[in-house]
Amino acid sequence: MASLRQIAFYGKGGIGKSTTSQNTLAALADLGQKILIVGCDPKADSTRLILHAKAQDTILSLAADAGSVEDLELEDVMKVGYKGIRCVESGGPEPGVGCAGRGVITSINFLEEEGAYDDMDYVSYDVLGDVVCGGFAMPIRENKAQEIYIVMSGEMMAMYAANNISKGILKYANSGGVRLGGLVCNERQTDKELELADSLAKKLNTNLIHFVPRDNIVQHAELRRMTVLEYAPESKQAQEYRDLAQKIHNNAGNGTIPTPITMDELEDLLMEHGIMKRVDESVVGKTAAELAAEAAAAA
Repeated sequence: MASLRQIAFYGKGGIGKSTTSQNTLAALADLGQKILIVGCDPKADSTRLILHAKAQDTILSLAADAGSVEDLELEDVMKVGYKGIRCVESGGPEPGVGCAGRGVITSINFLEEEGAYDDMDYVSYDVLGDVVCGGFAMPIRENKAQEIYIVMSGEMMAMYAANNISKGILKYANSGGVRLGGLVCNERQTDKELELADSLAKKLNTNLIHFVPRDNIVQHAELRRMTVLEYAPESKQAQEYRDLAQKIHNNAGNGTIPTPITMDELEDLLMEHGIMKRVDESVVGKTAAELAAEAAAAA
């Protein structure tokens, strides 16, 4: 267990986090690393590209069928996919009912007790959305994940989420030792995206680990429930994921304690790069008719 690296991928919902993580982990497997993926999203889509499956049976659903989690065996919940990558999905309750974080907590405790982490080089947690729920913050809160990689883009809300996640890391950094491994920018082709991502990384006291360019081959691979590494191993995009995997592999021990910024500082960052214009406070709350009347009076 001494050499085990526990990493987690966080990021705004819909940013491409699960796709990025599965392709990166496939590339790490190509490097000969033994990997366990713990999906922490109730949608149970953190392992679909590795297993070529729509959705894996989750620990919570299997436990409900069996009676309790104590009635399960490790082989009941774990499947093996591409290059021997082991896959588990925590699951969650029906939408609108109960706490989805419960599945994360139950799963991690069960897997540790059953020896699922033994002989692994990496355990990777793929965590839903933003840090707003204590259950989803479990890998950070309980010092399970040592390195957090935040998947983001040059979009305002993706950057906002990255900053918010950094606040969650900071909260437990001193008591638990969790560190921010870096940012991964999943390109959305917004204005000055690379420059913005690099500037935000510096503000947060971390590095932009890799800039993943947008390529439709990712979508083609996903439609076949495959990683790009498996679907088109000779493609340029596959090499991008190999480069990202190598950078993460070489990043052991280089995590930092983040320095989150305020919303005003985030907006200042966007204005510095010409993405936003400074708001004229004198026009806030005024209707188009009122503004037109003032302009006419001034003329």
